[in-house]
This record gives sequence, structure tokens and C-alpha cells, in this order.
Amino acid sequence: MYHEQLMTFAAYNSWANARLFQAAAALGPERFAEDRGVFFRSMRGTLNHLLATDRIWMRRFTGEGDAPDRLDAVLFEKFEPLHEARVSEDARIERYIASLDEARLAGEFRYTPITRPVEVSGRLGPALFHLFNHQTHHRGQAHAVLTGFGLEAPGLDLIAFQRETGRD
Repeated sequence: MYHEQLMTFAAYNSWANARLFQAAAALGPERFAEDRGVFFRSMRGTLNHLLATDRIWMRRFTGEGDAPDRLDAVLFEKFEPLHEARVSEDARIERYIASLDEARLAGEFRYTPITRPVEVSGRLGPALFHLFNHQTHHRGQAHAVLTGFGLEAPGLDLIAFQRETGRD
């Protein structure tokens, strides 16, 4: 039940991030770093937050990979290396999801949050849905940054992804 849906969300996540980064490339270095009043201030802060939290979650899920100890970590000051890291992390997420089966997804998952260091447990499948929902939330903020600069922000709707790719 979970696996097929998560495979779709992993593919959608990569697709939406690629579209967002393509649009964000038009900002240039100054606007990329400019405080626009969103939660992580700038496009740079928002996109770094998404990469940082994905790395944190993937470390929790797999026990592997670099993970910052702050939710507001700026892993990359410049757009190009951040973009390269995003593409790599999205591919890693897709590979991880593909490696799972229903039994593993229904199994218990334990971790300790950064913001409240008390062990939390639940099923792995819903934790992975959170990963993708979190991405969607902050991509909305990045979308607002683009439109605030008067740029055309890309459509990021799941239904657009499904229509474009034939995935449902």
C-alpha cells in the first residue's frame, strides 16, 4: 500500500525540485540571498533548509550520510553547488524508497528530533510521507519568493506531475 505511493512521491519530489531550481537560477546571487520575509528568510535559506532536513531524515532512515545538527544550516552559500547537492540527494531518496518493501514501511521507526531530544517512534511509512509533505510546504515558500520578485514561478502541483509523467 505505502510503497507505490511513496515511489510516486519520490519521483514527484525530484520533478518539483528540478522545476523550482530551474526557476530559481534566474535570481542571480544577490536576489538568491536577499531576505524576503519567508521562514528561512531567503531563497538560499529555504533551499538549504530543505537539503539540510532531507539529509537529517535520510541519516535517521539509513544511518548513513552527512547530516547537519541545525535546521537552519546553510550547507551551500552559492546556487550551483546547492543545486548539484539537491539533484544528488533527490536521487538518493528515490533509490532508498525503491529499496523498501511493505513490511519495512509498516515497521517501527525510532529517532531523536534535533529540536526536542526525546526518542520518538512510529511507523516508517508515515515518517517518509512527512519528508515529502515538508518539502511541499517549503517549496510553497520558495514559490512565494519567486513571485515576490515578479518572476514566473513554476507549477508544482502533484496533478501536473501526474499528467506530465503519466504516473498516478
